[in-house]
Amino acid sequence: MATVSPNKPFRVGRSRTGLGLFATKPIKKGAKIVRYFGPLLDSKKKKDDAIENKYLFELTNRWTIDGSVRANVARYINHACKPNAESDVKPRKRKVIIRAIKNIEPGDEINYDYGTDYFKAYLKPIGCKCAACEKKRKKKRAEARAEKLRLKAKAERKALKEAEKQKAKAARARKAREKAKEKDKLKLVAKNGTRTNGAKTNGARLNGKSLNGKSLNGHARKTPTARSGILAKPQQARESRATA
Repeated sequence: MATVSPNKPFRVGRSRTGLGLFATKPIKKGAKIVRYFGPLLDSKKKKDDAIENKYLFELTNRWTIDGSVRANVARYINHACKPNAESDVKPRKRKVIIRAIKNIEPGDEINYDYGTDYFKAYLKPIGCKCAACEKKRKKKRAEARAEKLRLKAKAERKALKEAEKQKAKAARARKAREKAKEKDKLKLVAKNGTRTNGAKTNGARLNGKSLNGKSLNGHARKTPTARSGILAKPQQARESRATA
């Protein structure tokens, strides 16, 4: 780790992405923070053009700063989509100065936007871990959890509603079966001509009364039948016996 003079308004420290540069003193908006420096690489030279690392800072189509040297403390400044500093590039002087674009308080991490090309090549594949992107991810995760809970509650309400519907359907079916059974019972009674409390059946009374003119609880009374001639009355017969 590169050493930093105590007179500098920053220090190298641990950040969420590894190492970072943090303010140790208030830094006003527009103030110069640090210079980004290192050997100049000429893209026209095969040797220079073959160098690859994540600390290359392109000045022009030809000239690039190789900031991988340990003395370049500015290489510890991390990318941010909503930064508090910016890179002030001076192509003719082949210099890059990091300046504050906001008031930076002690303890704040210093950061600047690395640019679209670097973002696509190095950060997008692994996901940007700056505070702004992390805030977006937290928001999305919270929204996803809320949506999951909403869908779960909706499914529970739907299941409860379906259960109540099935319960009501079963109750209607049971009531319909009971009604059909009662109807079949009444049809059977009507078919047999029977009244459930001992009423007539085919002209008969079931409580010991007559059935087609005959008594069910005893012998039928004999009806006198006339033989040849007129039946003698009992009184006339007695008178005949007295005269004799």
